[in-house]
Amino acid sequence: MIKNKLLSFILTAFMIGTLAGCGGSQASGSSDTIKIGLNYELTGPVSQYGSACAVGIELAADELNAAGGINGKKIELVKVDNKSENNEAMNVATRLATKDKVLAMLGPATSGAFKATASVAESYKVPTISCSSTANDVTVENGKVRDWVFRTCYSDNFQGSVMGSFALNDLKTTKAIILSDKANDYSQGLAESFKKSFTGLSGTIVAEEYFTETDSDFSPVLTKIKGMDFDVLYLPTYYESAGPVIKQARAIGITVPILGADGYDSEKIVELAGSADALNNVYFTNHYSSGDTSPEVVKFVEDFKKAKNAEPNGFNALGYDLMYFTADAIKRAGSTDTTAIKDALAQTRNFAGVTGTFSIDENHDPVKSTVIIEFKDGKQAFRTKAGS
Repeated sequence: MIKNKLLSFILTAFMIGTLAGCGGSQASGSSDTIKIGLNYELTGPVSQYGSACAVGIELAADELNAAGGINGKKIELVKVDNKSENNEAMNVATRLATKDKVLAMLGPATSGAFKATASVAESYKVPTISCSSTANDVTVENGKVRDWVFRTCYSDNFQGSVMGSFALNDLKTTKAIILSDKANDYSQGLAESFKKSFTGLSGTIVAEEYFTETDSDFSPVLTKIKGMDFDVLYLPTYYESAGPVIKQARAIGITVPILGADGYDSEKIVELAGSADALNNVYFTNHYSSGDTSPEVVKFVEDFKKAKNAEPNGFNALGYDLMYFTADAIKRAGSTDTTAIKDALAQTRNFAGVTGTFSIDENHDPVKSTVIIEFKDGKQAFRTKAGS
């Protein structure tokens, strides 16, 4: 019995010591470096998003290092592929926190994968930040703010609400059909917030119809809604589904405006939609547009093209801002103490980024505007900014 008690005491002391070692005074890299972990979807179904975020982060880190780093220390990125799998994202986060001992973890890109890492962030006291996880419950769980979890993008509630207002006030539509993925939290959250906003402004929801991401033939539901009296279609989903739905909708003669969200931001949507013409009269909310004429965006686009020989998309811009946002907090913290960095992140005010100027609110969310983008002959065109 005494042996068992002694063994239990030793194991408990070991666990406490291990967790404490991963907390506020955590070491990171050599005395001349600051380790930042990247937990991203570099392969798998949503690698378009994760890879683009990582490219933006890397460009920002290169710029910061060229300018002297953070408080005289060079940034060392530890990039790991979570393979677009939620369980693997949690495993990667655990590795970054315990083995690599990073000062902060950036990513994953998608809400489900990012939420899977929240328990790791809280357990090992490592600030964890996403630039693109828009689900409403990312930073708050059951009414309680996750102390070590932040994001630099707005929520689905916000972008769905903005699109509801845009549909009625800008496009002058009054009768909407919502077509959403019934098994996807992202799609359902957007659908609900659009519905609340649109009906709150005296719009009418004619019907709510559904599909699943495994569907490839959407003709039954599209044929059904074609016979209804409506003047706008809200299609909140990712580009993999949006493209084929738009293609098939246009093919059977549905010509009304089709509205979506940031999941449309992929160059592959043109191919999936079948033609550039199919995307005409399609609009979506996004975090950024390369057509924005603000000085920050113009400079970013020029620098990105010079470095990468490509046009930056919204996820490139989000990743770029995320790295600068994290560096800003570490600089203001004035140390490599993770608690100090976490507190500095929470105290961020008026951070000026490519995706807008924002402050972090009491829920660890940014207060910022959104961009509405219109497709014109297959190309994204800046339409307007909305919200704040």
